[in-house]
Amino acid sequence: MTTEFPLDQPDATWRERLSALEYHVLRESGTEAPFTGEYTDEFSEGVYECRACGTELFRSEAKFASHCGWPSFFEPLAEDRVRYLEDRSLPGRPRVEVRCAACNSHLGHVFSGEGYDTPTDDRYCINSVCLRLVSARRDEKGPAQA
Repeated sequence: MTTEFPLDQPDATWRERLSALEYHVLRESGTEAPFTGEYTDEFSEGVYECRACGTELFRSEAKFASHCGWPSFFEPLAEDRVRYLEDRSLPGRPRVEVRCAACNSHLGHVFSGEGYDTPTDDRYCINSVCLRLVSARRDEKGPAQA
């Protein structure tokens, strides 16, 4: 049986696997406080994956300093990794919500046309608590042989 979101889990499983903050943001579309997330000012090389299901979502090469209080990327790793929903939760301010396409977890929002000097002029404003950075391996060959 194929589901729309192949890595989605029952609510009870998410509650067991995620911390209270992770659950609130990822599963209840919450938001972590600005300038508090572990990846807000992180610029190490690697891939950012969904903290809920492990799907690779963003590459460090697409991350930029937006100074908005949350990690910002100008594009996802691939368009099929995320999905977009209209968000009208703030009166008079429609937004585009970004979700993980594999497990349907809330990640943040995407904004366009804000004038950032990036290749896409998009800002994927993503909660740190939704991500896990997997650092790139600097030297895959290991130590030199004598």
